[in-house]
Amino acid sequence: MGRLKQKGKAGAAKTYITRSSAVKKLQCSLADFRRLCILKGIFPREPRHKKRANKGSTAPTSFYYAKDIAYLAHEPVLNKLREHKAFAKKISRALGRGEWSTAKNLEDNKPVYRLDHIIKERYPSFIDAVRDIDDALCMIHLFASLPSNPRVSPALIENCVRLTAEWQLYVMHTRSLRNVFLSIKGVYYQAEIMDQNVTWLVPYQFPQNIPSDVDVRVMLTFLELYQTLLGFVFFKLYTDAGLVYPPPLDSGRDESGAGVGAFNLRPVNPATGGPTSDTPKVSSKEVRQTIKSITAESSSVLPNDVDIDRIDRTDSFHDAAEEEFVPQASKSDLDVPSSLPTLLSLSSLPKPSSTNIFAPYTFWLSRESSRSIFEFLIRSFGGRIGWPVSSGGGSPLTEDDEAITHVIIDRPTAKGDTAQEQERRRRRKYVQPQWVVDCINTGKILLEDLYAQGKTLPPHLSPFGERDGAYDPTIGLANVENSSIEVDDAELSEDSQEVEDVEMGSELEGDVKTMAALAVATADDPEALRAAELAAEAAGVDFGTFEKEVQKKQKQQKHKGDVVVNGGGEEDMNKILMSKRKRQLYERMKYGEKKRAAEHAKLEEKRTKIEKDRRRKARAS
Repeated sequence: MGRLKQKGKAGAAKTYITRSSAVKKLQCSLADFRRLCILKGIFPREPRHKKRANKGSTAPTSFYYAKDIAYLAHEPVLNKLREHKAFAKKISRALGRGEWSTAKNLEDNKPVYRLDHIIKERYPSFIDAVRDIDDALCMIHLFASLPSNPRVSPALIENCVRLTAEWQLYVMHTRSLRNVFLSIKGVYYQAEIMDQNVTWLVPYQFPQNIPSDVDVRVMLTFLELYQTLLGFVFFKLYTDAGLVYPPPLDSGRDESGAGVGAFNLRPVNPATGGPTSDTPKVSSKEVRQTIKSITAESSSVLPNDVDIDRIDRTDSFHDAAEEEFVPQASKSDLDVPSSLPTLLSLSSLPKPSSTNIFAPYTFWLSRESSRSIFEFLIRSFGGRIGWPVSSGGGSPLTEDDEAITHVIIDRPTAKGDTAQEQERRRRRKYVQPQWVVDCINTGKILLEDLYAQGKTLPPHLSPFGERDGAYDPTIGLANVENSSIEVDDAELSEDSQEVEDVEMGSELEGDVKTMAALAVATADDPEALRAAELAAEAAGVDFGTFEKEVQKKQKQQKHKGDVVVNGGGEEDMNKILMSKRKRQLYERMKYGEKKRAAEHAKLEEKRTKIEKDRRRKARAS
């Protein structure tokens, strides 16, 4: 006799577990359960049949994998949270009884948990951690700009400021920055770290406030995890670059508002046992070579006339050739080339020269420009920059320095310059801040005339990879120019009433097409069709020409209708053959495409209107 199946003991009811059951099983509070899920990367699941997973109940609830909850039951952080709960009860009892010495001893032995093992579990390799630091960088830059309050301590903000400075120092030192975009939300940066693109967002330096409807506890839990992750990543990056981590902080310069300049990048001292370029590293390959040489010496004796150095060089050459990756041709497809990129080939590739585009120049930053943004940008690409005392201390230059070649200024031109200022303007180039960003994104120095002080700037486009068919203002300009020229010519001909025969012919042809389209649109209404014919006759259009255009438009309209009907029928048949989940996914995709197309058309229409108004004003003046 087969085994009897019991309700709720197999299938979805056993695979999934509700949140309330999980909290009861782990014997912790809901806040601790949320913290554990965030730290361990466990998130709610969506079962295919909610009623079966909830054992017949249809009440709305969240589901988790039962295996994930069983995995959480053995988490060391859970034990620490339980110890902290007992500690809170003991210290509250001691304070209530007035036992101050007992309370002090309890506070000194307060249970503290660490997240090192969680970082090692979630990121088995260093590349995995680098790929996942985008959100971590955005979070620490956000908290670094927030004010302190009872929910966010000053020590936490200070630690976030330190981490942001360490990250910027590393990017500037390694010249890893690739793209920048100035948006409404803030400044988007993209750097290339270990052949991985890292993108993060930095808010502008405006007074910030924490909304009351935001659950700060959840954000602080994420921040706790991200701080530990960035500590691991920064230590590895600094160590591989031969730098001391954490970089020492000059308190005097920090108090004067030096910002990133208050930190000093120092190479690893050989006395501390750190890796240096002078101390050779012993690899496993060299150990095997030494073992082979010892075995060869014990088995045989070399002749006296043999060059030992030459033999060592030859052996090392052969060993290196053996260990180097040798590409092999594919046995299944002989046409596929066998050349594959290796770590040796990637490391030997030359670095792009665009990382030093600002090396020949020296910049001076005006007081209204953001120092934290442009100091990071210019130093990341090899340039030197100075700033006034009002922007902070630690400037390596003064405003009278003869080496200054560019001035970054973001205010309109003022009249009545002194002779000294006029002399400076002849020797230096005054550009707006967008020039720096556009030079970085294009990888070359652009002409300063388009970005001169007081001029209207060209459109600032996003340098990140956009989808196919996205709105591009540079492409739209050509279409707008062609259409706007025709419209402006028509308007000028109407105003001046001095039109040549060629222009009159083209205008009549346009009127014919317009009236024909109107006639096709109103073909079902005899009165509207008769009105279109009278309008064509009043305009001096021959009836035969008008009739031909009407027939032509009717054929085009019919062809479009057939295409739409056929395409729609085929699309409906494909949707019928899809499953419910795939059909919903397909409908969401089509909805997104229509929404993007509508946004594209709206932007093009807006651009066309702006360009026409600009040309009309230019012709009128």
